[in-house]
Amino acid sequence: MTAATTLRAIDLFSGPGGLTQGLKQAGFAVVGGVEQEPIACETYSRNHPETRLWQDDIRELEPSQVREELGLKRGELDLLAGCPPCQGFSSLRTRNGKQAVDDGRNDLVMQMASWAAEFQPKAILMENVPALARDYRMELLVQALEELGYPARSAYRVVDAQVYGVPQRRRRLVLIVARNGVIPITDFSYRRQTVRDAIGDLPHPGESGDHLHDLPERRSRKVREIIARIPKDGGSRRDLGDDQLECHKRLDGFYDIYGRMAWDGPAPTITSGCSNPSKGRFLHPEQDRAISLREAALLQSFPSTYWFSLKGGKEAAALMIGNALPPKLVEAHARAIRAHLDENSVPASGT
Repeated sequence: MTAATTLRAIDLFSGPGGLTQGLKQAGFAVVGGVEQEPIACETYSRNHPETRLWQDDIRELEPSQVREELGLKRGELDLLAGCPPCQGFSSLRTRNGKQAVDDGRNDLVMQMASWAAEFQPKAILMENVPALARDYRMELLVQALEELGYPARSAYRVVDAQVYGVPQRRRRLVLIVARNGVIPITDFSYRRQTVRDAIGDLPHPGESGDHLHDLPERRSRKVREIIARIPKDGGSRRDLGDDQLECHKRLDGFYDIYGRMAWDGPAPTITSGCSNPSKGRFLHPEQDRAISLREAALLQSFPSTYWFSLKGGKEAAALMIGNALPPKLVEAHARAIRAHLDENSVPASGT
């Protein structure tokens, strides 16, 4: 296999396409994807029209059907990648890991093994929240992959996205396995990106012509006054002392709400509440507003021209952006996988 060879990948649980974008940036051709949510599908297809996307519940879609429609023999697929829905494993949903949450989406993790059994890909990449590492379903997945011939017992660990050039602190569980050899999960020496690097050059919202950046905010006068008094460049509501909203004075914890990002550091983890200052440290470093959806997408390392549907409104778009995989994080690991596959050609194993 040469460096010029086109490697084929499938993106399960595609969402708006952050995983696919990262794979493409690493040189993979993403030939298929699976996603259920209509708004996410619209976003994905707008940005990746060359990819065959199945809009379906993955539990109702037969992997054999997808493989046959793509014209792939077992063992021909280079990379099976996916990020199963992880809300049930999140630290907030699980009360900081102290109590498990019974969420039916958690069982979707095992779809990675089901699809691997059908496609027998040369490599598998899965990303998820760190809490999955402590969940019994991770052990079930590891066992299933081992039985399929993928040495998965020590093939996963938790990494921080900022190490890979993503301008935010974001811890992720990464699993990488291959049929032929071991692909180590390494900490790449990318230059650390800051909030200033990502969004420092953007014009004020309303002046850009970008549908994602120009969406107006709607805040009460009292909230606008509170935001204006929070110190610039990393300030917090705690700097206001007793001059806070009454509901904030009673809060025990969640000290980052109504906090500003700092220009010369990474952003906090971009979540589905990224457009709402009551959900975290999501205020602009110096302008008296929350970050825009475009700024949130840039802090997730999406390209500046990446299109997101607003058919579901601002909150639905924020949900897509906050739940997406940062493309630069995916790209780094996909490049390591590509280098391994370039050096270790594996023949197809079936029909």
